[in-house]
Amino acid sequence: MSKADNLLAILWLLKSRKQMTAGQLAEELEIHIRTVYRCIDALCASGVPIVSETGRNGGYRILEHFKEAPLFFGPEEQKALVHAAAFAQEAGYPFGDALERAVGKLKRNTHPEQLDRLERHESGLEVLHPPSASSLGGHLRSLEEAVAERAAVSMIYQTGYEGGAKERMLEPYGLVHWKSKWYVVGRRRLRSEIRSFRVDRIQALSRTDTVFSRPEGFSARQFLLNSLLCRGRNPKRSWFPFISRVIPRH
Repeated sequence: MSKADNLLAILWLLKSRKQMTAGQLAEELEIHIRTVYRCIDALCASGVPIVSETGRNGGYRILEHFKEAPLFFGPEEQKALVHAAAFAQEAGYPFGDALERAVGKLKRNTHPEQLDRLERHESGLEVLHPPSASSLGGHLRSLEEAVAERAAVSMIYQTGYEGGAKERMLEPYGLVHWKSKWYVVGRRRLRSEIRSFRVDRIQALSRTDTVFSRPEGFSARQFLLNSLLCRGRNPKRSWFPFISRVIPRH
């Protein structure tokens, strides 16, 4: 485990048990006892009130007032997290590996009784994953990072089931998941209009050096909902010209 993992694990153990020796912590976490000493020093330096008691019945413990602080998840919060993880995986969440590690940490640092309860709740709710969900991971990761870092992207996009593939330059404003499909919403640079594109139709994607500014208060979710509503009122009309607006080039 990394140093951060060791620190968190030691915190969980000291919180859940009255007192533990360095040897017990090392054995529980399968790390060297010197690593335990370094982690305890780091926790104390960061302000965690760990008390060290010497002697036959000595060991490390955390002051009671700190144990009662809301720094850890309760049973209902734990259940909600594992259930949310199941739904995120179903949607093809692009950071599923990190999500699995987080849930693993949660399980690893609970009491045996809590773990049993958590696993029973987890096994009682299952979500079927669409076959195409995992195949979008690479594009979704790249798009999510581009949205966060305000970086324009170049993509090869299939315009329809029978349409050809064309290159598009896009300033991605946000990602939206709707009815088992992922959409990226942003400004198409060529026509300077806001559009939405289905991620499963992106054949190739690359990030550019162009940085953009996202419109203040823009909601990718609301844009897509408005587009769908417009289409439902008049199927022959295009989704987008009705609500697209021109944004000055940067």
